[in-house]
Amino acid sequence: QVQLVESGGGLVQAGGSLRLSCAASGSIFSINVMTWHRQAPGKERELVAGITSGGSTNYADSVKGRFTISRDNAKNTVYLQMNSLEPEDTAVYYCAVYGSGWYWGQGTQVTVSS
Repeated sequence: QVQLVESGGGLVQAGGSLRLSCAASGSIFSINVMTWHRQAPGKERELVAGITSGGSTNYADSVKGRFTISRDNAKNTVYLQMNSLEPEDTAVYYCAVYGSGWYWGQGTQVTVSS
């Protein structure tokens, strides 16, 4: 089992920045991929960014050039630096990791005001 605790969400004006963190504990030796997803009201959950244990990254087209995913393997933590935020980025953001299976965090609200 893997437990995930997210932090860093909040309210920010358009153009601002936020940094999300997700700390993993438990069976962390099994973790390979670490990802961030988001779900806006009335929309399906979507993948925002992912990073492998080797550091390879991928991003949704809508966030490329604005968001950066990174991980600190020593701290078992994955980060999402979000810059140039837009009202369309408003959503609940979820951390998810894959090891022996998928494990999800509880979500953190990000609200971007125009």
